[in-house]
Amino acid sequence: MIYILLGLPGAGKGTQGELLSQKLGIPRVSTGDILREAVRKGTPLGRKAKEAMERGELVSDDIVIGIVEDKLKSEECAKGCILDGFPRNLAQAEALEKMGLELRAIYIEVPEEEVVKRLSARRVCPNCGAVYNLLTSPPKQNGVCDRCGAVLVQREDDREEVVRERIRVYREQTEPIVEFYRGKGILEVVDGVGSPREVFSRIQRVA
Repeated sequence: MIYILLGLPGAGKGTQGELLSQKLGIPRVSTGDILREAVRKGTPLGRKAKEAMERGELVSDDIVIGIVEDKLKSEECAKGCILDGFPRNLAQAEALEKMGLELRAIYIEVPEEEVVKRLSARRVCPNCGAVYNLLTSPPKQNGVCDRCGAVLVQREDDREEVVRERIRVYREQTEPIVEFYRGKGILEVVDGVGSPREVFSRIQRVA
């Protein structure tokens, strides 16, 4: 079974993907990680991806689809996997369907304002990489990392105006996939508001 986690940026796909991976004993496969691995190994598709990245271009759908297909056919994914960051558009979704795999899509539904609130409250440590959320998991001392004492920063893409632009792009490019899978009868919608454990318990009921 290939699980596809969908949802707005900040809906909790990464967290839930890790929890589902641990529960089911199958890998969480990130598109970014697959691309980097293909580039590092110097596969034919990896070399093409590297050339595009070195030119500062987005890696084309054809290359991304090919690299994902190679990964899904690997021994690591023999029992299935959880896809993170793929498919990102209808062309990728249609290509994935043609691979003849058993698919299940789970849409983590979170109101837009909740997503903006979550992401704009995120702070990271530039020194050790620790991540905090001022609303749900704040540091013990305001603005200071618990681990190493460095001053916490807000990532550029977590500023409210940037978050809203990310949401706009998602709605334009990725949200049509939700309707695509709904039409195929393989979409489950889960309420994504609550603690990670609460949301995961809902996912377990449909996974």
